[in-house]
Amino acid sequence: MKGPGYALSALLMAPSLLVLAVAFLLPVATLARMSLNTTMPGGAIVETITLVNYSEFLADEFYWEITGTTLLLAVIVTISALLVAYPIALFLFRWESPWRGPLAVLTISPLLVSGVVRTYGWIVLLGDQGPVNALVLWLGLSATPLKLSNNFLGAVIGLTEILTPYMALALIAGFGRLDRAAEEAAETLGATPWRTFIHVTLPLSLPGILLGSLLCFVLAVSSFVTPRLLGGGRVFTLATEIYEAAMLTLNWPLAATISMLMLVLFGITLVAYGRLMRAVAQ
Repeated sequence: MKGPGYALSALLMAPSLLVLAVAFLLPVATLARMSLNTTMPGGAIVETITLVNYSEFLADEFYWEITGTTLLLAVIVTISALLVAYPIALFLFRWESPWRGPLAVLTISPLLVSGVVRTYGWIVLLGDQGPVNALVLWLGLSATPLKLSNNFLGAVIGLTEILTPYMALALIAGFGRLDRAAEEAAETLGATPWRTFIHVTLPLSLPGILLGSLLCFVLAVSSFVTPRLLGGGRVFTLATEIYEAAMLTLNWPLAATISMLMLVLFGITLVAYGRLMRAVAQ
């Protein structure tokens, strides 16, 4: 029998559930309904109920290529951010010093600057006349400027720098299971530092790795500004295609369809994350 505690809990949850319904469920429902409409050649929206947008998306090789590019970009950026942030996060987690706090703040300080501003900064740095290519030419590493922007590589570099602070924060938060005593026990038994890292440190830090990978993957998949600017209009992702459909071709039902399919992709990612976390916990 449900007592007064249940009623009190429901009452306390009501405001948050209301905000969730208004801020998330209602927009998603609106997108879902819009995706079932069609668009006339002039951009007029015809209200109907049809799955033609979904069938056209799934039958078009161009959209499959865009989906593959989006996933490839997200995977590469996630791995790159992990490789950059892991040693930084591990050092900050272990270091016992008054400077630990300021260094942690310095690590996440790029988040205080807009991602758009940082993207424009990378456009300058990676340009043909930028300081990176100037250094490469001065050192004689190449006779011509390297193509570091207006392509897929530029989008990877920019997104990696933008998402690395998120990965570092997630790693530090997920290092709770990391016990220095277990590492010392492995070293006492004769394990080399490398074997200790592979068999002790890395497995204990898997929750943080999975959390940071989930966060960076989702942010990279949904990123628009950086692929659009650093890709120079040559890197097509699901987010850029949503912008093209909604703002340029005025095909809102198609934009809503791609958005709904992205939500499905996020759902699959969350399910995979949950299963991996349960496997790690066992």
